[in-house]
Amino acid sequence: MKDIFNNLKNKAFDNQVRLSLMSMLVVNESVDFSTLKEMLELSDGNLSSHLSFLETENYISVNKQFVGKRPKSIYTATEIGKKAFSDYLNALDTLVNSNFLFLRSIKI
Repeated sequence: MKDIFNNLKNKAFDNQVRLSLMSMLVVNESVDFSTLKEMLELSDGNLSSHLSFLETENYISVNKQFVGKRPKSIYTATEIGKKAFSDYLNALDTLVNSNFLFLRSIKI
C-alpha cells in the first residue's frame, strides 16, 4: 500500500489542468498550443505555466516552428512522461480497487 501512495505523490499530476494536459498528450501523438487552449478553456498564461512545469519535469517536449509568419508550438508527451502518467493512473486504479474490495469485505 505504501508504494501506491508514493506513486500518488507526483506533484505533476495533482493538478486538474496538468492531469488533463497529460491525458490529451498521451492519447494524441501531438497537440498544438491553440488546440490545448481551446479544449481546456485556459488563458495563454495559465496554459503556458502548466506546460512549462511539465516540460521542466521532462514529461513533455515542445517543437516550436513558424507557419507563415505565425509561431506554432506543438507538444508531445515524452516516454518519461508517459511512464510517469501510467504509473500515476495505475496507482489510482489500485487504490480505488483496493478500497472497493475492503468496503465490500466489511459489507457497508
